[in-house]
Amino acid sequence: MEIRQITPKYNVSPQIDVEDIPALKEAGITTVICNRPDGEVPPSHQAAAIEAAVTGAGLTFRPLPLTHQTMTPQNIAQQMAFIEASEGPVLAYCASGTRSSVVWALGQAGQQDTDAILKAVAAAGYDLEGLRPTLENLARG
Repeated sequence: MEIRQITPKYNVSPQIDVEDIPALKEAGITTVICNRPDGEVPPSHQAAAIEAAVTGAGLTFRPLPLTHQTMTPQNIAQQMAFIEASEGPVLAYCASGTRSSVVWALGQAGQQDTDAILKAVAAAGYDLEGLRPTLENLARG
């Protein structure tokens, strides 16, 4: 597992395993958001299996499976609400961490300068420069 920090409260990672949950708790993560659809992974890595381990460790689990087609304004708002409601640091995961980075970036459009958004995700290892026109259009409203 590789935790990549976007902000002090928001982190992303590629797919996590049940065995990663103690390390997440030790790292101070309080909420885990699953952005990966169950159809992409075997049962051992589907949301229910991860949720059982996360909640068993006393952490909060929030499922929000995302694909390119489901990266809707409603789902972006839901991701931001999950982050806002968390009492502490959040880890959002998907296949590589890219979707979890994209949904955060889209949720920040109009809240932060586009350059600052892209710099934050780039520092975590995600090149989302191709998202610049979308972020700028969203910021204009």
